[in-house]
Amino acid sequence: MLIEFNEMAGRTITGMNGGDGEITAKMFADQQGKIIFCCIHPGGSIGLHIHKTSDDINYVISGTGLATCDGNDEVLTAGSCHICKKGSQHSIMNTGSEDLVLLTVVTER
Repeated sequence: MLIEFNEMAGRTITGMNGGDGEITAKMFADQQGKIIFCCIHPGGSIGLHIHKTSDDINYVISGTGLATCDGNDEVLTAGSCHICKKGSQHSIMNTGSEDLVLLTVVTER
């Protein structure tokens, strides 16, 4: 299967999960989970939320940020990967002056 994110329209979301600012996302979803190309714009964040039925894997393509998972802070930079396992809660914040660009894979289990 091939997913062409370059051919998808992005969707802008304000206050994702109670976070600040805006993100722009392109998403593929099926019953097994989601694959999301996401840009958290400067000053933006995805608010604290729990993953009750899935693992959430976030690979950083570019930018800088901070993930908080179960109370632990993790610095995000290009090439790092933040994983929030099923049953955990996390948030992700853009701490830089450019977009924080992520490829997120959500696997239902």
